[in-house]
Amino acid sequence: MVLGNSMLIPVLPTIRSALDISQFQVSLLITLFSVPAGIIIPLAGILSDRFGRRIVIAPALLLYGAGGLLTGFASVWGGGLYGLMLTGRILQGIGAAGTAPIAMALVSDLYQKGERSRALGIIEAANGMGKVLSPILGSLIALITWYALFFIFPILCVPIALAIWFVIKEKKNRDPLPLSQYRDHLIRTWKRQGTWLLVAFLAGSVTLFILFGVLFYLSDFLERRYGLDGVPKGLVLAIPLLAMSSISYYAGSHIRQKTRLMKRLIVIGLFTVALGMGIVPFVSNTYILLTVLVGIGAGSGLVLPCLNTLITSAVGTKERGIITSFYGSVRFLGVAMGPPLFGALANVKMWLFLGNALLAAGVAVLTLLFMKQPEGLRGKDGQTRYYMRGNRLRRPDPTPS
Repeated sequence: MVLGNSMLIPVLPTIRSALDISQFQVSLLITLFSVPAGIIIPLAGILSDRFGRRIVIAPALLLYGAGGLLTGFASVWGGGLYGLMLTGRILQGIGAAGTAPIAMALVSDLYQKGERSRALGIIEAANGMGKVLSPILGSLIALITWYALFFIFPILCVPIALAIWFVIKEKKNRDPLPLSQYRDHLIRTWKRQGTWLLVAFLAGSVTLFILFGVLFYLSDFLERRYGLDGVPKGLVLAIPLLAMSSISYYAGSHIRQKTRLMKRLIVIGLFTVALGMGIVPFVSNTYILLTVLVGIGAGSGLVLPCLNTLITSAVGTKERGIITSFYGSVRFLGVAMGPPLFGALANVKMWLFLGNALLAAGVAVLTLLFMKQPEGLRGKDGQTRYYMRGNRLRRPDPTPS
């Protein structure tokens, strides 16, 4: 899913020149991927709750690849058919909606206890590595020709779809609830846990909003000050993302079912991001700036795997897909909104960074006040396996009291 936009960004000026289109028109190649994905993600979550994860992920990957193929052929045909390229990008966005968010729910179904947090840490690290590699990969592939990028999608998506379908052994879902019962079940879950879930959604969205806004700022800074572009710039941008990926993997491997530790790490991560944002406006040395941005990446790496584990483990399989998908939507919105807003407010750098420092600190305070530990964490079958008693998670009593 990450490759869908990030791989194209370094090549957008080349595409604009080759097709002789405006800046707005070339930006639609990004927008018409992002908007359909954000809209369809919750629907993909509902379908996965009712019919299973694999039956959503595998066809979504094939649609993602087919959209890339259509966009690629439209790029070549007759010197470039811009309208058909946009159609292909819309198909890709719809396909992307059924990939990463549903994969998170699938991993939560397949694993429990400490294995789940570790697996979700790997998912977050893989997501970060995709962000690291995609601009570098895009720049390298564009050395062949700019439209070669679109043909990479089916090459990647088809084998992954086949592996999901034939290798993953998903436990068969129970008979899906009637839609009215499914709705009532979701409403009850939201009434019981909605407050802390909203804070968790906000924390995830704000973290990614700031991270990608900062990366956009760094990209512009490197180009203006040093004339860096293409692969060299991609390598520098990879440094904060590598920090995020490494910390995500480490945190996911160590948090296990420790809900108090998860909350503590989320708060520490958000305050780390806030501190970094507060320092950036006063830094002119590139090496110090990069060090601060590595700190912001590391703080993000503390927040995200803890949120993933809390959100997916606190709800049952009947509603896990839709809850995870709502979380995926707000994450996607954060990633999409960061760069344009940081670009629009670049002329008021001091207020931009200090304002976002206050935003991150404010979300940290909200986390302290309102992110209550879930009453229990769910096992693979969606049943509550661990209850909060005192400061520790314990198994429920085998006999009724």
